[in-house]
Amino acid sequence: MKKKDGGLVRPEQIDNEDERDINLRPKVLSDFLGQKTMKENLSVFITTAKQRKDSLDHLFLIGPPGLGKTTLAQVVANELQSGFIQTSAPALEKPKDLVGLLTNLKHGDVFFIDEIHRLKPAIEELLYIAMEDYGIDWIVGQGPMARTLRIAIKPFTLVGATTKAGIVSSPLISRFGITCRFSFYEQVDMEAIVRRSAGLLEIKIDNDAASYLAKSSRGTPRVANRLLRRMRDYAQYAGETSITLQTVKTGLSKLEIDELGLERQDREILKMIVERYKGGPVGAETLAISIGESVETLEDYYEPYLIQAGLLQRTARGRVVTSLAFGHLGLKS
Repeated sequence: MKKKDGGLVRPEQIDNEDERDINLRPKVLSDFLGQKTMKENLSVFITTAKQRKDSLDHLFLIGPPGLGKTTLAQVVANELQSGFIQTSAPALEKPKDLVGLLTNLKHGDVFFIDEIHRLKPAIEELLYIAMEDYGIDWIVGQGPMARTLRIAIKPFTLVGATTKAGIVSSPLISRFGITCRFSFYEQVDMEAIVRRSAGLLEIKIDNDAASYLAKSSRGTPRVANRLLRRMRDYAQYAGETSITLQTVKTGLSKLEIDELGLERQDREILKMIVERYKGGPVGAETLAISIGESVETLEDYYEPYLIQAGLLQRTARGRVVTSLAFGHLGLKS
C-alpha cells in the first residue's frame, strides 16, 4: 500500500473505512488480548528472526471474520519494525498487479494478502517462486522470441489470511512456515477487550455491563467493539456518564440481540430449520434460499458462531439444530 506521496506506509499509518475501529486495534503483541498460545509462539519466532536480522517465515492465518487476522498481521510488522503492504486476493486481477507490489518490497517487509483463497491460479503460481526463491519468472516477448526473465525481489514475509483454509491449494499452504489458527475468544478475554476499548474510547463501563456485553459479542472482538460504540450512544443519549448493565440490556434489546449474541437473522435461521424442516437435516443451499442469503454468507458469517455456541450441527445430510437451540428459542424438541 502506498501513501499519497508514493512511499510505503507503515502499519500505524494505514487508513481504513472505519478509522474508529483502527484506533481500537492493538499495535504490539502485548496489547493483543486472547489467543495466548499463538502469541507465545509468534513472540519466539519474531524475536529469533530479529536476532538473525532475517525476514520472518511466511505466516498463514486461519479463522472466521472479525477475530483479528488483519490486526495480527499489522502487529507482526510493528514488532519486526518493518514496512506493511496490504492487499486482497480479489484486487490482484493480473500477474502484473502482483509483480508491481513484490518488486517494490524492501528487505523484511510484511506483505499481507487477505482472502488468499481467492487468488487466481496464474497469480498463485507466480507467488510460489516469490515465496521460496525470492524471485519472479517473467516472460518477455512473444512467439519464438519469447524468453523467461528472472526478477529478483527482496526477502519478505508473506502473511496470508483466509476464512476458508479448506479450499486453499496444498502447494500454497506448504510454502507457509508458520500457521496460526484463530479460535473464538474466551469470556475473560472478551471482557478484557471490552474494558480496553472503553478506555480508548474514553467512556466508563461498569464491570457487570462489560461482562454482559462481552457475553453478547459472539466471541469476536470486532463485534464487541461495534456493540460498545452503540452502547456508548445509548448512554450518551440517556445523559449517563457511564455504561451500566441496564444500558447494555436496553441497548441490546433495541438492537434485537439476545444474551448469547444472536441477532434476529441468527434466530430466524434456527427457527427456519425447526419450523419448516422439523429440526433438520437441511442442505446449505436450501437453507440459504429459505432465509434469503447466499451460501457463502451462511457458511462464513452465521454458521461458525452457531456451531461454536452448540446451537447448530453440520452433518453429512445437512444442518441440524440441537436441543440447546430448542431451549434457547423456547420451543419443544
